[in-house]
Amino acid sequence: MYASLDSMEGLELPQPTAPRGVARPAPAKYWNTGLLAAACVAAAAWALHQLFPTFSAAILAIVLGGLIRNTLPLPASLVEDCKGLVKRVIPVTIILTGASVNLTEVARVGAPSLAVIVASIVCGCVAAVLAGRLVKTSRNTGLLVGCGTAICGTSAIIAAAPVIGADDDDLLLSVSTINIMGLLVMFALPPLGAFLHSSPLEFGVWAGVTVHAVPQAVTTGFAYSAQSGALATLVKLARVTLLAPFLVVLALSAPRGNRLRLGFWTLLPKFVWGFLALAAFNTLHLLPVLNFHPAVIGDWQVSLSTVLSEMGSLLLTLSMAAMGLEVNLRFLLRTGLAALVAGAIASVAQILLALGLIHWLL
Repeated sequence: MYASLDSMEGLELPQPTAPRGVARPAPAKYWNTGLLAAACVAAAAWALHQLFPTFSAAILAIVLGGLIRNTLPLPASLVEDCKGLVKRVIPVTIILTGASVNLTEVARVGAPSLAVIVASIVCGCVAAVLAGRLVKTSRNTGLLVGCGTAICGTSAIIAAAPVIGADDDDLLLSVSTINIMGLLVMFALPPLGAFLHSSPLEFGVWAGVTVHAVPQAVTTGFAYSAQSGALATLVKLARVTLLAPFLVVLALSAPRGNRLRLGFWTLLPKFVWGFLALAAFNTLHLLPVLNFHPAVIGDWQVSLSTVLSEMGSLLLTLSMAAMGLEVNLRFLLRTGLAALVAGAIASVAQILLALGLIHWLL
C-alpha cells in the first residue's frame, strides 16, 4: 500500500524491514546515462536561450529532448533513468524557487488587483477542470492544466503533480499544453490591448494575471509599455506567491481516502514547506550577500538569493530536458489534443474574466 504513495506524495511513510538473510534493494543511482544525456540537452537549451531570450531555457530543453527522443533510437534504460531523474530533481527545484519569492509583493499590488488575481486563479483552474471533463481528458491532466493556467505555468504544474498523485503522462501532457498556450497568449495580448485601447495600468494587470510563466508575463508587459511591464512584473510575482496557499487548498480538496488521515504538517510534501521557508527567509532579508576577494579579478559580490534562484533555473532546465527525453510523441499526438483544447478554454475564460474585472474594479 505504501509503495505506490511514497515517491509521489512526498510523505514519510513506514517502510517494511527486510528479513535477515534477504538482500536489500540497491540504492538509487545518482549518476547514469539519463543524467548525462539530460545535462547535454540542458546545456544546448541554455546556449539557445542566450541567442533567443524570448524562449525560456526550460521550454527549449523539453523541445530538444522530445526531438531527440523521437528521432533517435534511445536505449530503454536511458529513458527509465530520465524518469527517475525528474522525480529526484523537481522537489529540489521547487524549494529553490522560494529564493526568488517575496511574500510582501501580495500587499503591494493593492486590494483591487489582488481581487482580480484571486478570481482569475479560481477561474483558470475551474475552467480547465470542467473543460477537461467536456473533452474527456484525465482528471489529473485537466487539474494540472488548470494549475499551470492559474498560477505560473510549468513551475505550478511540477509543484502540484506530487500533491495530486499525477503520473508521467499527465505531467507531459499538461506541461506541453501550458508551454504552447503561454506562447500564444504572450503574442496575442499586446495587439488585443492596443485594439481595446487599454491603458498601461489596465494592460499591466491584465498581462500579470493571465500570461502563464514569469518571463512571458514580463515580456508581454514591456511589449506594451514600460509602465505596463513594471506593473505586470509586480502582479505576476504576487500571483506566484499565491502558489503555496493554492497547493494547500489543492491538498485539502483531495479525496478523503487519499489523505491517509494524516496531520496538517504531513498533508503537503516536504518540498512545499521548504519552498515556504526559503520564501520567508528571502522576504525577511535573511539570505546574505556573498563577498569574494579573488586576487586576479578583484572584489565582487552576489546575493545568495540570486545564486539559489539561478540554481533552481538550471535544475528546472535539467528536469525539463529529462522529461523531453522520455516524451513519446505518438502518445502526445494521440491524446494531447484534448489537453490542448482544455488549456485553450481555460486561458480564454481567464483572459475574459480578468478583462471584465479590470474594467470594473480599476
